[in-house]
Amino acid sequence: MTLWNGSFPFYPGTNACFPFDTTRAVIVSVFLSMLATFIIILPGIRGRGRLFWFLRVVMGLFVGAVVLTIQFTRDWETGWVTANTSYKSFSRALVNADIGLHIGLAGVNITLVGNPVNQVNETINYNEHFAWSFDADYDHSYGEGLEKGLPSPILYVAEKFTTQSPCGVHRQYRISGHYASLTLWMAFCTWLISILLFSMPILLYGGYMLLLTATLMLFSLLFFFTARNTPKCPIQFGPASLKTEYGGSFWLTLATGLLCLLLGLGVIILNSVQPEKLKLVFNLDEGKGEEKVRDKSYLPAKPSSSVQDVLMVPVGELCEVTATQL
Repeated sequence: MTLWNGSFPFYPGTNACFPFDTTRAVIVSVFLSMLATFIIILPGIRGRGRLFWFLRVVMGLFVGAVVLTIQFTRDWETGWVTANTSYKSFSRALVNADIGLHIGLAGVNITLVGNPVNQVNETINYNEHFAWSFDADYDHSYGEGLEKGLPSPILYVAEKFTTQSPCGVHRQYRISGHYASLTLWMAFCTWLISILLFSMPILLYGGYMLLLTATLMLFSLLFFFTARNTPKCPIQFGPASLKTEYGGSFWLTLATGLLCLLLGLGVIILNSVQPEKLKLVFNLDEGKGEEKVRDKSYLPAKPSSSVQDVLMVPVGELCEVTATQL
């Protein structure tokens, strides 16, 4: 190979830029807009039920936003390492960089950031995504990375997850990610049903649906746990080793699942032990009281004592009257 102006001719002149993930931004914006709308409605709610109503809205929107957002996050498993490594193939130039690996349900995200960013006359700031979802081909994405001439550390880490790699982790991560995503979509559906049941209100069955939502979320963690604990090939950069741990999405899913579990159990237990307090939380007592007052206001006036006496005469004391024509 020959050099041309100090660079290799088969590498592109510009760095590969990772596009902004608009999916999470749209989801968060939608749920924040809904929260703002409910806050505007909040002053119109009277009495002590205002606080309970606001807490129910916040909890419901939080659970829905988490279940929907974690489908598209890429930090279920993360790891970082700082190492001196070669920057490009067929080059002896070494760079000091931070190398990150982020594994999601639909693929891996590999980050390369130089220390400092500007080295070897280039800006080292890469963030590449390699997908393995149903409509994506991981090996094809890896081949495109080779054609673009991505830095060697990114290609080295991405190669560990190809179908041809001797590590054999591609199939396990792909299947586990698909099943975890499926259970999370089911959890989102049960969350919607629980919101509908609580608003009808059918409190007991709403608690059951919330309990089912928690179960599905915890099952999604179990699916991902099976892939996380498979034997992995070491990812070495000289003496440094890239090791991964559970990321923010994993712990957020676990916390939200446990929250739904506690809320569902609380609704079921209160419904069987102290249903009046449960109705108080869902603002059902005040409505019943108003209905009773409204029903009493439409009742006719009480009859007089004489009328009551006439109405209370036993049937056996009534005598037969015979009419005689004059």
